[in-house]
Amino acid sequence: MAEKTMATAEIMASRSVQRDFRKEIWRKFIAAVKNYGLIKPGDHVAVCISGGKDSLLLATCMREMAKYSDVPFRVSYLSMDPGYTKENREKMIRNAEKLGFQMHIFESPIFEALETLDRGWCHVCASMRRGYLYKEAKKLGCNKIALGHHMDDAVETILLSLLYGGEYKTMMPKLKSKNFEGMELIRPLYLVREKDIIAWQQHMELDTLRCACKVTRSEDGGKRKKVKDMLAELEKETPAVFGNVFHSIEKVNLQ
Repeated sequence: MAEKTMATAEIMASRSVQRDFRKEIWRKFIAAVKNYGLIKPGDHVAVCISGGKDSLLLATCMREMAKYSDVPFRVSYLSMDPGYTKENREKMIRNAEKLGFQMHIFESPIFEALETLDRGWCHVCASMRRGYLYKEAKKLGCNKIALGHHMDDAVETILLSLLYGGEYKTMMPKLKSKNFEGMELIRPLYLVREKDIIAWQQHMELDTLRCACKVTRSEDGGKRKKVKDMLAELEKETPAVFGNVFHSIEKVNLQ
């Protein structure tokens, strides 16, 4: 009965991206994979599921692609518990099962380590997460990890770096690891807008995790929220603004 339930969940998740959100999500996902060369023959990709909407959508799309792609590759579903409460861990597992996923779950002491810091929690957390994910993925025989960052993340990061850091940088669609030889990070949702991910989440009736960190202070995410709100207002007046910022990545002249 459990296997039948999981199979039904997988079919419903498949229909959601292949049919219901084909234009908004599936085509853009495929475009990112092809345009940026994210998947190569023989790859074994660890799809990292945090329990949030982005990673759950990523896992759904990657599973579909692995079924039908002309490029042979494998996927494993990897989930890290960095110190979630019992309720959040159960929610993470419940949401994954609702989409038909069984994950390899491992634990790390990230939240415990963050409690010793006075600031910089999100930056340190992101760096530590990647390290633990690379390490565990390598144990599974993977050569790549896939994260659920989307177009909004890339654009917001550009503006955050300019306005608050005095530099120009963003999240790139792929990145070779400096500390784990032969490993690479990819972001297959790079061309997908967050509003479409939210619409998919609501369509699937998923009560997903947001930031489940126990130590994040309210001001730590304040800058990103300000940038997000600013972009939303600018986009109302000039719809091209968002795309202009995103495409500036391709037009930077460093001469």
